[in-house]
Amino acid sequence: MDYEGIVYRPPSEAYSLIIQVTIGCSHNKCTFCSMYKDKKFRIRKLEDVLEDLKESRKYYRKVEKIFLADGDALIAKREYLVELLNAIRIIFPECKRVSIYGSPNSILIKKDEELREFHSLGLDMVYMGVETGSDMILEKIKKGVNSRELIEAGRKIVKSDIKLSVTLISGIGGKEYSVEHAVESAKVINEIQPNYIGLLTLLVEDGTELYEDVNKGKFILLKPKEVLHENRIFVENLYVNNCIFRSNHASNYVSLRGTLMKDKEDIIAQIDEGLKQENLEDEEIFRSL
Repeated sequence: MDYEGIVYRPPSEAYSLIIQVTIGCSHNKCTFCSMYKDKKFRIRKLEDVLEDLKESRKYYRKVEKIFLADGDALIAKREYLVELLNAIRIIFPECKRVSIYGSPNSILIKKDEELREFHSLGLDMVYMGVETGSDMILEKIKKGVNSRELIEAGRKIVKSDIKLSVTLISGIGGKEYSVEHAVESAKVINEIQPNYIGLLTLLVEDGTELYEDVNKGKFILLKPKEVLHENRIFVENLYVNNCIFRSNHASNYVSLRGTLMKDKEDIIAQIDEGLKQENLEDEEIFRSL
């Protein structure tokens, strides 16, 4: 099985069999993202994807998790996904979890009964990038949706009984809109009530629109302690139940983890401990992480 281009996956899919359903991202306009700029989006032929599953069966004795890549595999039509999920059940009967990236727009075009059908066939988790809850920042980063649409998409997944993992990006509003990003993001998450929250920290990639804005002084990056202050405001305003919270990506300065609401005060205490670290004052550390 040959992958086309660089294949990205969520950290929690480190030990999953990765199957490329789409090439690239259907939106691919976000100002901060360089992941799929070298790919022209397309949905792979179903027969080729099924052949990858059969070939993988020859090499792996036991596969308990399968992740359907690239950036927005959920955009595929119902018939395509139904046949694919059925094939996974037949070829890998031991598989316990199938997960997928889903953009807000691809979720919104799916009917509720389709999502429930996918769940009944083994689709256990959808990863959705929220990035921010601020309408103004969403427009600036060209996310392609507003906060109300993010909430609607997230709620559709939760309603279907598919687990929902959302990601947000610390610092995506820059210095000017840091507080707005934290507060408005918490509002959106509170309305969605996802199962998992992943908090990343903005890394500016060469070749993106945001990189140009930083170089021109139009976007002021947060320093490490400013990121942690933003994180603190975000967590303080979160009111979600039975939600796994993680901020342990390589981009983060302080590793945070816990279950909300049970561990909310502990997470805030972890942030406060991070704020005491003297080396976070050094902007050069920020640049290199």
